[in-house]
Amino acid sequence: MNVENVTGNITENISNEVKKMSNMSIETIVERFVEWITINGIKLIVGLILISIGLKLIKKVVKHFMIFLEKREVDITLRRFLQSLISGILKVVLFIVILGYWDVELTGLAALVASGGVAIGLALQGSLSNFAGGFIILLLRPFKIGDYIEAATYGGTVEQIGLFYTQLATIDNKLILIPNGALSNGSLINYSAKETRRVDLTFSVGYENNLLHVKNVLTDMINKHALILKEPAPFVGVSAHGPSSIDFVVRVWCKSENYWTIHFDLLEQVKLRFDEENISIPYPQMDLHVRRGDLDI
Repeated sequence: MNVENVTGNITENISNEVKKMSNMSIETIVERFVEWITINGIKLIVGLILISIGLKLIKKVVKHFMIFLEKREVDITLRRFLQSLISGILKVVLFIVILGYWDVELTGLAALVASGGVAIGLALQGSLSNFAGGFIILLLRPFKIGDYIEAATYGGTVEQIGLFYTQLATIDNKLILIPNGALSNGSLINYSAKETRRVDLTFSVGYENNLLHVKNVLTDMINKHALILKEPAPFVGVSAHGPSSIDFVVRVWCKSENYWTIHFDLLEQVKLRFDEENISIPYPQMDLHVRRGDLDI
């Protein structure tokens, strides 16, 4: 029997049942429903109870399995992924067992799924891509839980890598779900992959300032900062002669976790130190000349 025949038979059976129900009165439908409840009601209640118990057992099994993996010092990224995978598989098995207990014809359900395979495949195409993306992420390990990444125009700390989505927590504590398919096929930036990062800042001073004095002040501040690494050596130099300023570029290395602390520290400390050293910082201004006849005012 091919798929077209199975589909035709299922469609015909559904049409016949709909016609039968349309010819029945409401009283008849209610009587049949009550009859079905009387015969199968106990099984229905028992099945629901079994589902409740089964879900609790699955939760306990997954919990003990996670404890076992933790004792084996399995990486947390792999543990979280296996947690989602095993929980999903056990719930599907429980669902199939309860359907069998309710005498639901699984062969008919399988035939229905087979007949609609193409439609189901198209409908689940994105989900299957995300599912495969989860395995690719787990295999290639472009990031792990706790890393700060930017991907799909979003940035945040990885909290969980699930079967279909990866959860990111933003700096202001918003939760972002990114499909695994997009993460595995697109570009991403992992800011936590390396132990050290470089902080690049530019400071502008007026042309009237002594360049060597400005450079010495910036170098002194860098050398006194406890979080800035000595190796690789910091760099301070003139980067550009602007229209109204001399621009100094400052490049220092630090531990990745100290990046933003140093970034904001330098911005604040440089302004305070420049004020102490009477180093001027240029700002946009305009000289206005008014001509009256042959005189400039």
